[in-house]
Amino acid sequence: MRALPVRLDAVLIQAVIAAALSFAHLHDLASAAGQHGWKAWAYPVSVDLLLVAAWRRLRSGGAKAAGWSWFLVALTASLGANIATAGLLDLGAVPAWLRILVAGWPAVAFLGGTLLAHQVPAPEPVPVVESTPELASAPELPVVEPAPAGSSPAPASVPPALVALARKVADEHQARTGTVIDTTSLRARLGVPMPLAEALATHLT
Repeated sequence: MRALPVRLDAVLIQAVIAAALSFAHLHDLASAAGQHGWKAWAYPVSVDLLLVAAWRRLRSGGAKAAGWSWFLVALTASLGANIATAGLLDLGAVPAWLRILVAGWPAVAFLGGTLLAHQVPAPEPVPVVESTPELASAPELPVVEPAPAGSSPAPASVPPALVALARKVADEHQARTGTVIDTTSLRARLGVPMPLAEALATHLT
């Protein structure tokens, strides 16, 4: 079985080296500030996890301000440890303010991680459906009032174009069946209310 060739990526190697050095610096600073044993190793893990959570928030496209804020907080903690352990700080006599910052970091990291993980995304806007030109320009059908009981219905005023369409439908019906179209069939063919169909029927007689 052939062994798969291993391709070394210079950028990946550089990232691993930088992460290892930063991890060690954070451990050394936490240990010098009084956090010994497993606690000193937990600090670099906490900083790196907050960096990853903030970066994922930035990549997701939501809550950019929160993502950048917590990313800068974690990056400051990492860079601060690198600078502090570069000989600018006496690790044998760590100042009180730095001990306070190191001791308070777990609460800060927990708050940042919780906000980044459980932040509710903004609701998506509801799309507004605009009326199309066809619907906006469609003519309204006239309202035909029913005739009073006992009186002969008078021809209602209907658009000439609708009368011409009704006449065409009536002529086709008579040519096909040999009979005059009735009001019910006219209403069904045109798709208009019954009062309007009755008005059209009076124009066809």
